[in-house]
Amino acid sequence: MVPLGWIGGVVGLILATAISLYANTLIAKLHEFGGKRHIRYRDLAGFIYGKKMYRVTWGLQYVNLFMINCGFIILAGSALKAVYVLFRDDSLMKLPHFIAIAGVVCAIFAIGIPHLSALGIWLGVSTILSIIYIIVAIVLSAKDGVNKPERDYNIQGSSINKLFTITGAAANLVFAFNTGMLPEIQATVKQPVVKNMMKALYFQFTVGVLPMYAVTFIGYWAYGSSTSTYLLNSVSGPVWVKALANISAFLQSVISLHIFASPTYEYMDTKYGVKGSPLAMKNLLFRTVARGSYIAVSTLLSALLPFLGDFMSLTGAISTFPLTFILANHMYLVAMNDELSLVQKLWHWLNVCFFGLMSLAAAIAAVRLISVDSKNFHVFADV
Repeated sequence: MVPLGWIGGVVGLILATAISLYANTLIAKLHEFGGKRHIRYRDLAGFIYGKKMYRVTWGLQYVNLFMINCGFIILAGSALKAVYVLFRDDSLMKLPHFIAIAGVVCAIFAIGIPHLSALGIWLGVSTILSIIYIIVAIVLSAKDGVNKPERDYNIQGSSINKLFTITGAAANLVFAFNTGMLPEIQATVKQPVVKNMMKALYFQFTVGVLPMYAVTFIGYWAYGSSTSTYLLNSVSGPVWVKALANISAFLQSVISLHIFASPTYEYMDTKYGVKGSPLAMKNLLFRTVARGSYIAVSTLLSALLPFLGDFMSLTGAISTFPLTFILANHMYLVAMNDELSLVQKLWHWLNVCFFGLMSLAAAIAAVRLISVDSKNFHVFADV
């Protein structure tokens, strides 16, 4: 909202919701293409295009998930820092320290939860944590908005800076709605798979987006162009309430990271033939080394360049755009070629070309934003 303003932000969020729903329905409809279930995104791409595209898709998906996980580590570190500042604002500990602590917690959680289905009760905990954050963020932002003097909603910066930040914000919008792992999620859906997944998508992109809309719009209304990237840094209210919300955000980030890192963990387990009891010493040591190393690299990069908004822009540009929009439209075009009219084929080609250009422009904008922020704040910045 900050780089887009009221009109651009509202229209952009609604458009991003609509096009994300459309693109995800294309992927969902291909889940049983060719008479077999495709439980991984790369499996679907490999089935349609061949082995080379299987590897390319896995590379894009890996980058997407890796960058998402870096974002979660930055978010977890920001939440921990916010708790620290509430009780001891002495600047002895900086954001990179809290990112490192978050990385250790994420690694311990990854080692203790061997596979996605073992999350069990943690999914319920995750829902409760999300509700806590949403309620606190909305209530405290609304209270501040009522009591706060007039806000500035103007888009900041020079004309060239506005151009780059608006382009980067477009990538942020698509990043907010897409994961690049819809087939993996759909693999857990009961029969009829496609019909049930479509119901889930329609629910998610209508009712499911309302809490995000509420937090986004109320937060921007309350603080205007001064809104922090991490909203809870802007709110005022009882210390214990803010601490509860920040701890909820921290724990939710840990759980969410594990979900999005699961395809990578599953790949490593399969590649190195991990079998038997998860508690077997051999398997426990493997998870410690493999997953611990993955989290360590993610944590190092997160601490090195802890610019959450910029990471979201870059992720949207180099992986979310290609995976969710370019690849989805082209795969559907190739798979359903004989059943599509000329107008439908032209429509999908238009989407491929448009989102290809958007991906390139957003990538350039994101790299520039990271470069500028790195010069302004230096690496391992305390932002």
